[in-house]
Amino acid sequence: MRFVIFCHSLVSDWNHGNAHFLRGVVRELQARSHAVRVLEPAGGWSRENMLAEAGEAAVARFHAVFPSLRSETYDFDSLDLDEALDGADVVLVHEWTDPALVAAIGRKRAAGGRFRLLFHDTHHRIVSKPEEMAALDLSAYDGVLAFGEVLRQRYLDLGWAGRAWTWHEAADTVLFRPIPGEPLEGQLVWVGNWGDDERTAELHEFLLDPVKRLGLKARVHGVRYPADALEALRDARIQYGGWLPNHEAPNLFARHRVTVHVPRRPYVQALPGIPTIRVFEALACGIPLVCAPWDDAEGLFRPGTDYLVARDGKEMTEHLRAVLSDRDLAAGLARNGLETIQNRHGCAHRVEELLAICRTLVAPARESAMPATALKEGIV
Repeated sequence: MRFVIFCHSLVSDWNHGNAHFLRGVVRELQARSHAVRVLEPAGGWSRENMLAEAGEAAVARFHAVFPSLRSETYDFDSLDLDEALDGADVVLVHEWTDPALVAAIGRKRAAGGRFRLLFHDTHHRIVSKPEEMAALDLSAYDGVLAFGEVLRQRYLDLGWAGRAWTWHEAADTVLFRPIPGEPLEGQLVWVGNWGDDERTAELHEFLLDPVKRLGLKARVHGVRYPADALEALRDARIQYGGWLPNHEAPNLFARHRVTVHVPRRPYVQALPGIPTIRVFEALACGIPLVCAPWDDAEGLFRPGTDYLVARDGKEMTEHLRAVLSDRDLAAGLARNGLETIQNRHGCAHRVEELLAICRTLVAPARESAMPATALKEGIV
């Protein structure tokens, strides 16, 4: 089949986690001999920030690491949508796409476009900024791919989609894998963005304070750290490394002994069961993981077996001490987490799910887009 994907960026992962998953999905589709065309907007904020921080060398490095991956930049005002969609069997439109373009692609589908059309949601805006999502015109879309069951159900309950599937993110296991033999640089590493005060208190309780209490040699990478966050890192004697291109994360994990997961508040409170993609990637690299509280409502993992869960900062401190002092415990967590990824949560698994979803959709050449009253169904 021929896939056309409209995304925010394939090239840049600067504060843009969907690029991690998208790269793995495109690579897996290509491995199955599907043609994939990826389009991203010229001047997208993630790419512009990456260029401002690292220059064109970051783009060159992306192409060196992912030689089979290519994207085309477009300007919406001059985009030839008929040409872009020509010959497509499946069109995926990510939620960060300009709402006017989301609607325009839908109109092409409603006017007889011979492609299956799916909207892909990988964020919490449906609960944090519902007015933005409500403004999207998805009436001609065949369905929504939501990265968590609670998100899928929200689309159906609100009547914004007649069909929706749960399509979790996953690790690109070609890239994210254990790398033995790397020299040890520190004890704890965390890769994540500070963000919009969505987890400031949690980062202090579950990351900075335990590191300070234990006196760990720790390193943090990410962007959007305000001055007070940088001062807090210095106070905890945590080295700050700035933006880390995602393809460098596996080697970084291999050079440290443990990492943590500190979910953002909207996912804990309103969208349970949705982990950040960093959970999948860390486990795929075989590094022991300790998580701040989150509800694995969909049974993606085996809490206590694949990773440890800390109910508060005190327990996080105790778990980190245990993992760092008990090599058998650390090795068991690493082995179990990797096993779960290999069995259930690689991008190859998600591509199989996507192809199965596409097979359920009637070929558009024979039938118009799925009406809003269509059967509600999901894939876990």
